Amino acid sequence: MIDALTDHKQDQRAMWAAGDYAAFAPLVAEVGERLVARAGVRPGATVLDAACGTGNVAIPAALTGARVTGVDLTPEHFPAARARAAAAGVDVDWVEGDVEALPFEDDTFDIVLSVFGCMFAPRHAVAAAELARVLRPGGRLGICAFTPDGAGGDFFRTLGAIAPPPPEFAENPLAWGDPAHVRSLFGDLELAFERASYAERFASLDDAVERYTTTFGPVVALGGAALADDLRALFEHHASDGGTTVRYDYLVTLSVAT
Repeated sequence: MIDALTDHKQDQRAMWAAGDYAAFAPLVAEVGERLVARAGVRPGATVLDAACGTGNVAIPAALTGARVTGVDLTPEHFPAARARAAAAGVDVDWVEGDVEALPFEDDTFDIVLSVFGCMFAPRHAVAAAELARVLRPGGRLGICAFTPDGAGGDFFRTLGAIAPPPPEFAENPLAWGDPAHVRSLFGDLELAFERASYAERFASLDDAVERYTTTFGPVVALGGAALADDLRALFEHHASDGGTTVRYDYLVTLSVAT
């Protein structure tokens, strides 16, 4: 199990390092900004952005005056994250680390956030326990995850159809979009759920396919060209405005620690 888990983590790191996530991240940036506002991030608060990528949550959180740490399994994202933070005029502490084994003491953060990040940790209960462990009593947890239905669910099922089968211990990331599942992970926290959506906008349908097949790590790692036709069909099905806008549904989980 340990060797299989280690191998899986290495595969995950390589997958997310593929492509150019810094070029992809602006498509979903509004979700991080919304969560920072919804979670009530304030000046002086200590904030963790778990599975931070290139800083879509960490940077807007730091702009409020909070003291922010971003942690990610894939440190290849950090040069772009540092450049974005410098351009925004904020300081963020970027730390290489695993959401399933966070390198922080108990009760470290006032606010723990994750946007389309912790959902990809293979063992959901382990990741949830770590997020709760580093959250201070009375702190705030905020998580955004794609719902199983809609464009997000269809997208990840499209990838799963050609990807190698995951190891037995790796749970479905889309389960984080199910309130019942999330509630089962955080038994000691009072949770509230909201359903939201955001739009990814492209110059054209060709632009959408090109962006995903050249910049989004999981698609690039699978061989972007092999997915181009399937992605085109998916985007055609879900797109509006002549194929230039694709809307994704996601679940927002918010909690107040006790």
